[in-house]
Amino acid sequence: FHIGEREEKCIIEDLPSDTLVVGNYKIQRWDIHKHDFLESAPGLGMFVTVSTPSGEVLLSKLYGPQGTFSFTSYLSGEHIICLQSNSTRFVAIAGSKLRIHLDIRVGEHFLDESAVQTKDKVNEVSVRLEHLIEQIQHVSKEQDYEREREEKFRKTSEETNSNILWWAIVQTLILMSVGIWQIKSLRDFFIAKKLV
Repeated sequence: FHIGEREEKCIIEDLPSDTLVVGNYKIQRWDIHKHDFLESAPGLGMFVTVSTPSGEVLLSKLYGPQGTFSFTSYLSGEHIICLQSNSTRFVAIAGSKLRIHLDIRVGEHFLDESAVQTKDKVNEVSVRLEHLIEQIQHVSKEQDYEREREEKFRKTSEETNSNILWWAIVQTLILMSVGIWQIKSLRDFFIAKKLV
């Protein structure tokens, strides 16, 4: 995505609790003379802030023009990841665009292939087995979190349906009482005018 030099961009990630999140990013600055983005942006850095669903700041750190940040969620819900360059130029002058390459991986424990290749076959199988077990645990956490969200959604839907039913009953009673009142008023009017 593209942002201005002092502009902040926030991304919302819906995460279950106890989940590892790893983000890799790279900044490229627009070059006016070449009319293209430079491969790197020396002198620029990225200020990364992560907030929990309750508004608590989980991570707030300044990184270089290219780097990796990671955090573990301890609450389930929408976590807000905000990125902002540390440009020291004034906003009026900072017309330069930045291109941010961002890769966010949720719940992955990376398997180091080079370490696996150097060990013998038994250790390779055990490392891969541990990696698979971690992935299964992550999938299980995801499913539990989705069940929890589905239960909240179902409760909200049932409450809404109940409120709609009562509102329909109240509307029907009001319409019936207004209709009866109109009939009585018209009958009294016709009797008073001696039309009936």
